[in-house]
Amino acid sequence: MTARACPLPSTSRLASYVGEGDFLDCYAVLSDLSVHDAAEVITSFPGWVNDLLTVRWAVTAPFGLKNGLPDTENRVGPFPVEHDDESEIIAGFNDRHLDFRVSILAKDGQVHLATWVHPNNVGGRLYLATIMPFHILVARNALARVAAHAEKPVYPQKNPS
Repeated sequence: MTARACPLPSTSRLASYVGEGDFLDCYAVLSDLSVHDAAEVITSFPGWVNDLLTVRWAVTAPFGLKNGLPDTENRVGPFPVEHDDESEIIAGFNDRHLDFRVSILAKDGQVHLATWVHPNNVGGRLYLATIMPFHILVARNALARVAAHAEKPVYPQKNPS
């Protein structure tokens, strides 16, 4: 199942972040995974995504942008968690060039993945425009993995006789 673009659900706390000139996208797939299980699948990045992150860190390091993992234990993948309840996790951080948050929302048999970005300057707008094709690929791939994970049949273990 492929991810479909959709509006941000009205129950998402991410809606309160959005202002004029901000970027917001949202994708969804059918899935009964819990928000925490979906977050685990989403942030279990395939090798090519880890490679993209490594390139990003190398290219942006000279500009003083945040690189690597945050100094916190409460994170989803590489992102510090800001909100966590039974239906939604919001993670992300503010940086010199832009502020961003990612929302994973599990509701009514669907998992939504939304990204909000507030560019702080021209550098942030250029960065966002540059990474947008990769962002779309990563987001759609993450939700395709959520859908595939949810579709896997679960077979009971046989008791050894």
